[in-house]
Amino acid sequence: MPPLDAPFPARLAESELAAYWLPFSANRAFKRRPRLIDRAEGMHYYTPDGRELIDAMSGLWCCNAGHCREPVVEAIRRQAGRLDYAPAFQTAHAPAFALASRLAKLAPGDLNHVFFCNSGSEAVDTALKIALAYHKLAGQSTRTRFISRERSYHGSCLGGTSLGGIPQNRNLFEPLLDVDLLRSTYSRERQAYARGEPAWGGDLADDLSTFLALDGASHIAALIVEPMTGSAGVFASPQGYLQRLREITRAHGILLIFDEVITGFGRLGHAFAAERYGVVPDMITFAKGVTSGAAPLGGVLVREHIHEAFMQGPEHVPELAHGFTYSGHPLGVAAANAALDLYRDEGLFERARSLEPVFADAVHGLKGFPRVVDIRSIGLAAGIDLAPIDGAPGLRGARALDAAFFDEDLVIRVVGDTLVLAPALVVSEALIAAIVGKVAHFLQGLR
Repeated sequence: MPPLDAPFPARLAESELAAYWLPFSANRAFKRRPRLIDRAEGMHYYTPDGRELIDAMSGLWCCNAGHCREPVVEAIRRQAGRLDYAPAFQTAHAPAFALASRLAKLAPGDLNHVFFCNSGSEAVDTALKIALAYHKLAGQSTRTRFISRERSYHGSCLGGTSLGGIPQNRNLFEPLLDVDLLRSTYSRERQAYARGEPAWGGDLADDLSTFLALDGASHIAALIVEPMTGSAGVFASPQGYLQRLREITRAHGILLIFDEVITGFGRLGHAFAAERYGVVPDMITFAKGVTSGAAPLGGVLVREHIHEAFMQGPEHVPELAHGFTYSGHPLGVAAANAALDLYRDEGLFERARSLEPVFADAVHGLKGFPRVVDIRSIGLAAGIDLAPIDGAPGLRGARALDAAFFDEDLVIRVVGDTLVLAPALVVSEALIAAIVGKVAHFLQGLR
């Protein structure tokens, strides 16, 4: 094995590629032409053969302060030399309490308590279990069902997959948990080329009222929504939509969960998107940007009344039989505390707000380019829909992914035939222009 700081070979042999089964990837196509990354710094990746790539996706929606930031790297290094691991079952380490307090202060309202896990998927499944247990403790054990939305993504564990509204993420695994899906709020006919929250679609929140009028509310534990549906291709919630959902859920005793795994930590210009919309949900799930992608960490922020419901009975008995070996892992906690320092000291949430119109102007400049049929932007995120190839959905998107990486030195995300851009909050106006310029260039020749 070469030293850790030695570059990997520019090419890997077929035998070296065989063992690793990549997640959410076309493995056979990838291994014919691997997109390999060797190191990163700031807004850039570097390939094993020395090419510099612009990262237009903040890693995977997570490296919000940029890559390999020295304060975060040093915090992890220092923590690894002091305390590499401490169990979260019946013991703890002080920095985890400090981080929980900081997150509670960043969250709106009385979301005062944090349950740590390791990823967004685990955070969602944790929130589901908290919701079920909360209703049982309240004497409402019939509340066992959940409601989500079409196009939604809530992770890849069993609960999150059941909640998801993207068919290709569900089909192989059905039957799943029984979940009801509200209509998607997206209509290309009424919302094409939307910047920010679309004016049309807020009244679709009343689909929830219609559903409850027909089916009743006594069996519904929680509604979970993403303030911005990111993984399906960047779909902002319409004006007034989230506020109306809060009104309806409150009236019917249904918990409202905001899945902020993507929108948390500055993507929409605030620590949490709940602040942007003036809504206090009952729980917020988070991960990704909490450590700026430098180490796995996730969690659930919980309101006071929910937490208090568990703090009953004999004090020597665990109040919630749930958790993970790596809950509140010292290295993840160290990375998160350092990342929160960067967000605060560099004003990165405020920076994202100021760059939102600049970013929107740039990406919407692609309107009219070949095969572009819609563009949506909100915060520092954009989805660019391409016309699919007849009989081969997703093929044009796959070609775009390769064209970006190999021809334009650009890392983007592709969902079917939708291109997704979500640069780090440290992106400059010049780099925004460069990213969009590279997309424009490969669109001109894309088949």
